Amino acid sequence: MVRKTYITMPITSSAKKALRASKKKRVFNIRRSNAIEREMKDFRRLIAAKKVADATKLVPAIYQALDKAVKTNLIKANTSSRTKSRVMAALKRAA
Repeated sequence: MVRKTYITMPITSSAKKALRASKKKRVFNIRRSNAIEREMKDFRRLIAAKKVADATKLVPAIYQALDKAVKTNLIKANTSSRTKSRVMAALKRAA
């Protein structure tokens, strides 16, 4: 997902450095959020297909992706907890 952002050109050297750092962080943040989305999409697809065993195998990967996102302040801890809870509830319903 590419968004157009209109930013003014930095003038001071510290602002230029901050822009470089921001661009690098953006790449990592997008990669991490895509990992969460990919795992959740696979999980939902498996739950919809009633493949509980395969969905259960995905749970550790989902937890890992969420925990890493919390660690890097991409999402808040409560968001992660809520998502984990919903994953387990969906798994329990499907079983």
